[in-house]
Order: sequence, then C-alpha cells, then structure tokens
Amino acid sequence: MERRPVIVWFRKDLRLSDHPALGAALATGARVIPVYIHAPDEEAPWQPGAASRWWLHQSLSALEASLRALGSRLVVRRGPTLQALRALVRETGATAVHWTRRYEPAVIARDAAVKRGLRDDGVDAHSFGGALLHEPWEIATGSGTPYRVFTPFWKRCLETATPDTPTPPPRTLPSVSPDISSLSAADLGLLPSVDWAAGLRAAWSPGEAGAQALAASFAAGPGADYADGRDLPAQAGTSRLSPHLTFGELSARQAWHAVASALGQQTGQPWLRQLYWREFSHHLLYHYPDTPEHPLDPRFAAFPWADDPEGLAAWQRGRTGFPIIDAGMRELWTTGWMHNRVRMLVASFLTKDLRIAWQHGAAWFWDTLVDADLANNTLGWQWAAGCGADAAPYFRVFNPTLQSKRYDPDSAYVARWVPELAALPPRDRRSPWEISPLALASAGVTLGASYPAPVVDHAEARQAALAAYEQVKAAGRG
Repeated sequence: MERRPVIVWFRKDLRLSDHPALGAALATGARVIPVYIHAPDEEAPWQPGAASRWWLHQSLSALEASLRALGSRLVVRRGPTLQALRALVRETGATAVHWTRRYEPAVIARDAAVKRGLRDDGVDAHSFGGALLHEPWEIATGSGTPYRVFTPFWKRCLETATPDTPTPPPRTLPSVSPDISSLSAADLGLLPSVDWAAGLRAAWSPGEAGAQALAASFAAGPGADYADGRDLPAQAGTSRLSPHLTFGELSARQAWHAVASALGQQTGQPWLRQLYWREFSHHLLYHYPDTPEHPLDPRFAAFPWADDPEGLAAWQRGRTGFPIIDAGMRELWTTGWMHNRVRMLVASFLTKDLRIAWQHGAAWFWDTLVDADLANNTLGWQWAAGCGADAAPYFRVFNPTLQSKRYDPDSAYVARWVPELAALPPRDRRSPWEISPLALASAGVTLGASYPAPVVDHAEARQAALAAYEQVKAAGRG
C-alpha cells in the first residue's frame, strides 16, 4: 500500500538542493507535495517590501520550473497558513508537513501555532534547520547566555565542527495530482503595477541556478581578493550572494563550502567571517526579538532624534548633496542593492549627520533591498546608530568626503551613480561645494539646481550628534 503523502511547505528556502525538510520527506518513501502559502499579513509589521516581492515572484517561478523539470510542480495557495495547510491535508490525505525553520519573531509565533494546530489534528508536523550553519540556541557563552559581541561569537563558532557537506538535489520527484488546485506566482500580485523593476532585472538572476552560478564565479574570481576588494564600491569585489541567501536559493552550507573549497579556509576567511556575521544577526534576533523596533542599548530609547521629513526624503532620493551618499542611495533605488561599505556610510549619515532615527532607515532598506532580511537589517542599523550589539561607537561619525577619497579614489562609483557630476575631475566629484562656481559651470554643474547643495554642514552636524549622545550618557548615569 502506498504511503500517504508528505507536504513540504516552502518559505524562504526556495531551492531543491541541500534542503533537509525536503530530504526527510523524500526519505519516507511517500509522495511529496511541494507547497507555497502566501500569507504576508502573518509577518506583520515586517511583511515583504516592494523589492522583496519582486524577487519572490522570480524565485517562485524558478522553483516551479525546477520542480516541473523533475516531474513535480509547486502548489501555491493563499493563507491563512494553518487554514490552507488543513485544507491541503484534507484534499491529499497527507499525514505529515515538513518545513524549514525561520527566526523572525512573528514567524516563530505563527509557526508554533501551525505546529500545534496540525498536531492537534493528528498530523505529523516537523520543522528542520537549513537556513543557518548553527541554530541560534546552539551557540552560547560559557555561562550559557547569548553572545552580544561578534568576535567571541565568531571564535566560538570556529571551535565547532566544519559545516556538513551540502546534499545534492533529488534526481526525480513524484508527480503531484492535477486534481490539486493551485494559483500561479502571477496570481499573487507580487510584481509592481507600474514597472519600476528594469534595473532589478538587469542586475539579478533570481533562483537556485543563478545563486549557484554566482557562488561559483565569486569563489573562482574576486573571492581571493575579497579582503581588499570588498571595500571598493566601484569594483565587483563582493559576492552579491545576500539576496540568494535571504530567499534560501542557496544554503549557508553551500555558500560556506563553495568559498572554503575553492579558496581554502585561510584565504576564504574574510568572506566566511561575513557569513558568520549573518549567523550572529540571527542569533541576536532570536534572543532579543524586540530589536527590530527598539534599541538593544536601552539608553537610546531616550535619544533626541530629529523630526526632519525633508532630510529623510533627501536621503531616500539620493539628493543630500554629498556625492558618495547620493550614489549609494541611487544604486539602491535602481538595483535593489547597495555595496556594504556604502551601506555603512549612508546609515551613519542618516543617524548622525541628519540625526534621524535608525528605524526610518531600517524601514526604507526593508522596502527597497532585494536582500531585505530582518536579522541583518536590524543588526546593521543598530550597529551604525551605536545602539545595538557590537555597535560602532556613537562618536564614530563617518566623514563622507574622506570616506569617498579612501574607498572611491577615482570617484568612479560617484560618476556612475551621480552622472551630473561625471564631467568634474575625480577629486572634485567628492565635494563639489568646495569648487568655484566657474569650475562647476564649466562642467555643467550648478549647485542647488543640477545637483543639490549639501543639506547639512558635516562638521556642525557631527558636533550636534556628539552633544546629543552626551545627553543620553548623562541621563544614563543619573
């Protein structure tokens, strides 16, 4: 007698290789029914933003094609999730549901309710690892508490076993009955009604095949020079694997082995360290689930942030008058991604030059990044604002001009994303407000017209930010 089916509930694990939940389902010998349930409201207030929805449409389409190539297909339904899974169990006679764990607070709560509900129905509900190298509760200090500083967390991880070898994809999959109804990815309405995604289409190849090709090309090329190349935004020195990891088109184990096998752990360590920074972000989010909205350092709850809608809008549009900042924000708007060095600069500028609360920056990144990941986004913004775990000291205020000189010495990055300044000599593109009106005019630049004048004086803004921080420190001592 044929075993009754197992449902594999896909979420942000949109791949077929190195997929423990899928592998365990196939190991039962039962028919496997791949399912995606669209229930963004269950992730509120951090349901997918616009760029993430675009990527999700592409990734679901790629997964559907991969499943069909192996003889299966993806069943797509709308939520509520528990209701949808219960309906599928009734329709298919499935006795088990498998899925890959996620670690966002709202998702943890939803998944726990789903597991309870299914088990109350007599369904065997199982969650599996697969998104991380280590589950967030597996790494702890000697006293059993969560880590709040990265370096000892990283060292502790290095003491653990080497990540297991990734498992290959199945060669075939059982068919899914045509009687089981399904929506298409297009039915979910994930694509924008006004097509603003041309830059995203030009920059990315979502899906498992694109992820694996990108990992291999990085390991064979710029990965060897990552320690130096990662800080130069005009060069292709980073892996750009973050959105593929976010959507689970590539597992952390696959990423680790792709780099470590090609480069060796020593040469590959600078990039592998970044992979463990991702691990650290999930460790923190799991143990401190209120950090997406609230600072880990409680002193910053009373920080005197500025109410500056015009400054926020100038930052969002890439119209601050600081070329390296504007270049980064325009790269983000066009491609759904921003170089990590520039992410630090634009975050510092928002929270310290403009003194606008980091939550506004986190929300903008959440909507515009194709690699929007709640754990990484939260850690990055709290780091930049000086209020989180392992945070940059608040008194470290990046000087945009000096940072541009150091990391974009030829101003090639600025010239690409702020083309109205491209006719200026490279050194003048960094700080056009210091150039004479005649020199600007000869390059076709008019400050305040063709390119904005600086929205703040950096030196004055730095002093105001430091004074505000002193208020917070004094209040903490009181």
